[in-house]
Amino acid sequence: MFNLTPEFIIAAALVLLVALPFHEFSHALAAYRLGDGTAKLLGRLTLNPLAHLDPLGAILILVAGFGWAKPTPYNPFNLRGGRNGEAIVAVAGPFSNLVLATAAAIPYRYIVLTGMEVPIVALTILEFFISINVLLMVFNLIPLPPLDGSKVLYALVDQQTSFRLRATLDQYGPMILLALIFVPRLIGLPSPLNIVFDVVADPITRFLLGQ
Repeated sequence: MFNLTPEFIIAAALVLLVALPFHEFSHALAAYRLGDGTAKLLGRLTLNPLAHLDPLGAILILVAGFGWAKPTPYNPFNLRGGRNGEAIVAVAGPFSNLVLATAAAIPYRYIVLTGMEVPIVALTILEFFISINVLLMVFNLIPLPPLDGSKVLYALVDQQTSFRLRATLDQYGPMILLALIFVPRLIGLPSPLNIVFDVVADPITRFLLGQ
């Protein structure tokens, strides 16, 4: 999806050091505000990147531009609001990526609109940083465990359907997700994830970049 240029690698490193910790911190903070202190007790209510690093997810960020950090632990039975509270905790992570993408888009658009002279490398890094954060937001909202979108899905359906979906997806969702990531690459077919990114993530990225 991305060429492994020095600018991309720098932007991906910034995502690992800033965006992913902020994503997981947002989950932990939302859970804490809704009554569950599990993440805080386990040292996850922090912006320290080392507390949130997942090796496979980090490699995917550097190679493909999307991936994940170590899931933030929480006890759903402690959350106010039941399934809705769990959905709020889940959405907090992807929303944090949108916040970071928007924050980075402000100086990017200012530089482009005013013609300010800055090194093209800096502008390219900003563009990659915005694009990766949008990809992370969209990727994490896919309704498959262990991604955040699964918790949103469980909250949107009735309780009985939620119970059946959770029993099935929690067991098979991670395998389905890995298959969606790796199998199309191995057999040379179009990736369903790339289709999702093209349809959903690209328009958001272009809007933020003013393109």
